[in-house]
Amino acid sequence: MLEYHRPQAFLLENVKNLRSHNKGDTFQTILKSLGELGYAISHKVIDAAGYVPQHRERIFIVGFKDSVGFDFENMPLAHPRDGPRLEKLLHDPSEPPESHYTIDPTAYGINAQSIVGSKYTLSDKLWSYLQRYAEKHKAAGNGFGYGLCTPKDRSRTLSARYHKDGSEILIHQENANPRRLTPRECARLMGYDSGRGRDFIIPVSDTRAYQQFGNSVVVPVVEAVAAHMKPFIRKTKQKKQVT
Repeated sequence: MLEYHRPQAFLLENVKNLRSHNKGDTFQTILKSLGELGYAISHKVIDAAGYVPQHRERIFIVGFKDSVGFDFENMPLAHPRDGPRLEKLLHDPSEPPESHYTIDPTAYGINAQSIVGSKYTLSDKLWSYLQRYAEKHKAAGNGFGYGLCTPKDRSRTLSARYHKDGSEILIHQENANPRRLTPRECARLMGYDSGRGRDFIIPVSDTRAYQQFGNSVVVPVVEAVAAHMKPFIRKTKQKKQVT
């Protein structure tokens, strides 16, 4: 028979509205269950905008089996107002072309290394639909609509539905309809690539990539939380060695 060993510490992430789901009962049930398992729990909502150019509020829950004094309130966090802007991750004409996402423009007489492929620009039909949809909900007093960004902005939250119309994050283009982010830009937006790097391999279709990045954690935020947990994990190990 397999023996299950409960971890000495864990880190969980979920949407911010987990706290208010079912009038708060769901979240309280989770906290109670974790407490009954012997964990000391701390939780905090963190906006990723301090680390990447995207407003993405998520709740992080940390549990330690031993009382080691971990508390999110003592964690140094990058403030959203000081975070980077989209210009740090958007494709730059000086980048070497990357298959599927950018193309070599020299064949078109353009003096640059790469430009974003035209397939990411919204069609006239889709762009007209999004504008009509936004006007309809604006007239009804709702906040629904597209999110049009410039390189100096931060974006809305990237979601798993981004592949459908890209409406939550559209990039303004001069003399053209706005465009979606490419999957490479989404990788950068979620912190998988630093700056304009290409460290993360994207072996799947655009649709699958958008879904996976939209469902992902923001890597630098997880790294920051893990770094704050690290000395407390060491303290837990030291306690185990003594006992």
